Amino acid sequence: MADSKGKVLIVEDDMIIALVVENMIKKLGYTLVGKAASGAESINLAKEHEPEIILMDIRLKGEMDGIEAINEIKNHIDTNVIYLTGNSDKVNYDRAKQSGCIDLVSKPFTIGELTRSLDLIPS
Repeated sequence: MADSKGKVLIVEDDMIIALVVENMIKKLGYTLVGKAASGAESINLAKEHEPEIILMDIRLKGEMDGIEAINEIKNHIDTNVIYLTGNSDKVNYDRAKQSGCIDLVSKPFTIGELTRSLDLIPS
């Protein structure tokens, strides 16, 4: 754990995609602190583990989307956010940028694309 690049929380309601992302971040040297499938679950895990990075799907099942969840999380902890989305329309893009995210990555994405986004995070 000493040479981990940082603690990451994955928020994705598609468990196959969540597993793929988990494998990517572990391969890149990050430590997974949790996976959540809903906005409410992500808020609880973020408060508990205080990840340096949250990889957040914008569209989540339930009443809260990923951007709303991030806005709530940022009331409690300071974290870096990269949105993973299959829906990068202008409205969601603008909302995501207003929430203070580092980047938006469109699904499907490669480990190289994820690496480039992670490299945008200030050290």
